Amino acid sequence: MNDSGTVHIYKFFVTREIIITMPEEVPPNISQAFADIAPFAATISVTLLVDFVIRSTFGTSFAEWLIGIFQPLFTASDGYLGLAIIAGAMSFFWFIGIHGPSIVRPATSAVEYLNIDINIQTHLAGGRATKLLTDPARAFVMTFGGTGATLVVPYLFMFFSKSKRNKAVGKATFIPSTFAVNEPILFGAPIILNPVFFIPFILAPIINIWIFKIFVEVLGMTAFIFVLPWTIPGPIGIPIAAGFHPLSFVLALVLIVVDALIYFPFFKVYDNQVYEDELAAETNKDENKAIDVQEENTVPNTPEISDDVVPTTNIVLDDKKHVLVLCAGGGTSGLLSNALNKASEKYDAPLEATAGSYGSHNDILKDYDLVVLAPQVASNYETIKKDTDKLGIKLIKTKGQEYISLTNDPEKAMDFVLDKF
Repeated sequence: MNDSGTVHIYKFFVTREIIITMPEEVPPNISQAFADIAPFAATISVTLLVDFVIRSTFGTSFAEWLIGIFQPLFTASDGYLGLAIIAGAMSFFWFIGIHGPSIVRPATSAVEYLNIDINIQTHLAGGRATKLLTDPARAFVMTFGGTGATLVVPYLFMFFSKSKRNKAVGKATFIPSTFAVNEPILFGAPIILNPVFFIPFILAPIINIWIFKIFVEVLGMTAFIFVLPWTIPGPIGIPIAAGFHPLSFVLALVLIVVDALIYFPFFKVYDNQVYEDELAAETNKDENKAIDVQEENTVPNTPEISDDVVPTTNIVLDDKKHVLVLCAGGGTSGLLSNALNKASEKYDAPLEATAGSYGSHNDILKDYDLVVLAPQVASNYETIKKDTDKLGIKLIKTKGQEYISLTNDPEKAMDFVLDKF
């Protein structure tokens, strides 16, 4: 039974309230366990029935039968064309504002985990793992530093920018990007929907996975044999996932150099554009300043306005509020929740923020007063709004640069949230 079938069976039972309900006095987590009994039992029963029919007809289990049907797809996925389509599709969808891995991975995850299992068994048997499309290959090669293989991009901005703005963006985004949380650079530069970066954003992941294929099939490097958290920096994750094969260290270094070479000419074009805009803005500022000086000499003196900055954050909450920030994987949401908690501590505000990932939020929504959607899951606004409306919870979505500005300014983030209350 695939994930889609399981979801539909679960939805059928829940929407029709074919569940075991408990008294209100029973704690929610215990009540939920009883509510899940009927839909889970139905799911298991249907799965067993399908497996029985397949075994009776074909003499093999449902899983083995399904793998046999899709074997040509598994084989094609390790070819140059198959790898290019998978890597390019993830980047393309992200470039137009849709979370690419969420679109592509449902079609590739079965192949990834089957391949990593084959690699592990081959390694344990004393052979060399050769299956290419695995979860570590996606996390540490295709998305080297995040979708689009952007690990090097913040460093290019930080060290090679003439533009003050781009240099500041690089300094603000290189740490999260190093740990594969690249939404700050994607929306802060921006790279998303920026035509200058379209080619490298699509090309770098494809070249990366092709280089990995050459290292495994031509140079004799072992493919990945360990599954690791995706937040491990790519240059570290590659050697670990490959069992510290000597060539894996070389591969990590080669990917850094190649990605830098791919992105650098496009980065320079964009940096020159921003730099020229900054020069034009400075020129206009100087001209306006000169005009202001002339006007001051022709009008009577007026009282000066104090330059003292008055904090805009005024805490007006009656009781403690809990805010849930959702993104695709739980990484980007942590940036905003940290900013909110930092401001909350500074102003002694009765507010607490938590980071979460979309899809794992259903059971905890009731514990929050406000849900904030990061840009990559903002398209799910209408879907989640049905649930938040039932619970009487406020829901807001954010846009790219708006979200990044909030993560970099705790006070602004606090104002943004308080305004919703």
